[in-house]
Amino acid sequence: MEKLKKYVSVKDEDHFYHQGAVELLIFNFLLILTILTIWLFKNHRFRFLHETGGAMLYGLLMGLIIRYVTKSADVGSGTVYECEKLKSGPSTLLINITNQVYEYQYKREISHHNVNGHQGNAMLQKMTFDPSIFFNILLPPIIFHAGYSLKKRHFFRNLGSILTYAFLGTAISCIVIGLIMYGFVKAMVHTGQLKQWEFHFTDCLFFGSLMSATDPVTVLAIFHELNVDTDLYTLLFGESVLNDAVAIVLTHSISIYSPKENPNAFDAAAFFQSVGNFLGIFAGSFAMGSSYAVVTALISFMHLTKFTKLCEFPMLETGLFFLLSWSAFLSAEAAGLTGIVAVLFCGVTQAHYTYNNLSPDSKMRTKQLFEFMNFLAENVIFCYMGLALFTFQNHIFNPLFIFGALVAVFVARASNIYPLSFLLNLGRKQKIPRNFQHMMMFSGLRGAIAFALAIRDTDSQPKQMMFTTALLIVFFTVWVFGGGTTPMLTWLQIRVGVDPDEDLKAKAASQSASNLDKNTTKAESAWLFRIWYGFDHKY
Repeated sequence: MEKLKKYVSVKDEDHFYHQGAVELLIFNFLLILTILTIWLFKNHRFRFLHETGGAMLYGLLMGLIIRYVTKSADVGSGTVYECEKLKSGPSTLLINITNQVYEYQYKREISHHNVNGHQGNAMLQKMTFDPSIFFNILLPPIIFHAGYSLKKRHFFRNLGSILTYAFLGTAISCIVIGLIMYGFVKAMVHTGQLKQWEFHFTDCLFFGSLMSATDPVTVLAIFHELNVDTDLYTLLFGESVLNDAVAIVLTHSISIYSPKENPNAFDAAAFFQSVGNFLGIFAGSFAMGSSYAVVTALISFMHLTKFTKLCEFPMLETGLFFLLSWSAFLSAEAAGLTGIVAVLFCGVTQAHYTYNNLSPDSKMRTKQLFEFMNFLAENVIFCYMGLALFTFQNHIFNPLFIFGALVAVFVARASNIYPLSFLLNLGRKQKIPRNFQHMMMFSGLRGAIAFALAIRDTDSQPKQMMFTTALLIVFFTVWVFGGGTTPMLTWLQIRVGVDPDEDLKAKAASQSASNLDKNTTKAESAWLFRIWYGFDHKY
């Protein structure tokens, strides 16, 4: 009997590794298809479907095949056994079956209509990623690359506007989505689709915070290819980079907001605690990321000035740069802060200080390394989004909730862009024109961050409904709005074929002669940046 058990155990272990190899092979195959499609699109200048949309489409088809071709090997899968003595779901369950005790771990709540034979399908379970893979492995290279590839002069010329859209705009989006969704949730309760205690106002705000994370990667790629007006590109890129960081910290702050009495009532103490938590985490993460970048810059400076001879070994120099940057993320997570915010500001600071201290070979290698990692991670995430529509086993599709979310997302984007642009234009010399505002409204796509935040917690049925809805909104915005970017640029008569450096010179030359002193950076920059530039230049 013992030999038989050992044989079955070894067999199960071999089967587990076999399925792991199949999973990696599937993703490898999907990435190969995506790369070939990108080459085809670029070769034929096809801009109605971006590479991310293609990756999602391939993932969707593969997920469909996996779900309906593979079957569960476990005969008992999908069978529900009653446990009348249990009043709640324990984290660990010990079960005695014919005098043999087995240990089972709690995974998540399952809706009654999702109880079927697919629950025991090992292939579907393997194809459902652990959310920590997204936050610890796939997202950091994407966020770091966004900071490291930032065009500083254009970014800081619009710093005040970018900060307004990223911080105030994200907060407005979160509140508007939360309020609209609360109205739809009340309607669902009234029609009997939800129970009163299942969905609270804080849950609606949580959904609002994760859906406030914009990811216009499709639009920005087309902007970059067409050389769209520099100010529009900078505003949209800067907003999306900082907006992701704000949305992640905001989601965490709302998740710990817990009123002592009624979950739907406003609790001033809990509110100010969440606000303090948001500010503390954001400031701490910013300091952590910037500190690591300054340390890397100092080390690189010592190499450059021949205190050490590491600059003579570009491979080692690049390796040290990469590991110190990754350490910023890991240190922030270990300290209870947000690694994504830390790695973003680490990238921005590395680009400003460290990059110029690297040897010429290391400059080229770091640029190419992070560009490649960003490309690979981004396409893996979008492939997985397509897969998840069929491989995730606990979707809850509620038409009223999905429709409400679509309405809320568009109303929130309009409530963010148009009023803030009006206020910003009161103090800007270079106004944000109406066609720019319409394009920014149109470019509010949802993507990797919204998906990663939604999949991070799918334990309860409300969170499963949020995840399903977020996934469908990502599909809709990437395919419909991403595909409509080129026609929209033409319709709004936005300049294309603009050289960024020439555009910057032309705008500087158009200013009054009194502003054009030898220190052009001060004249070109936003007032907020002038203060920083003075400090940076001095010290």
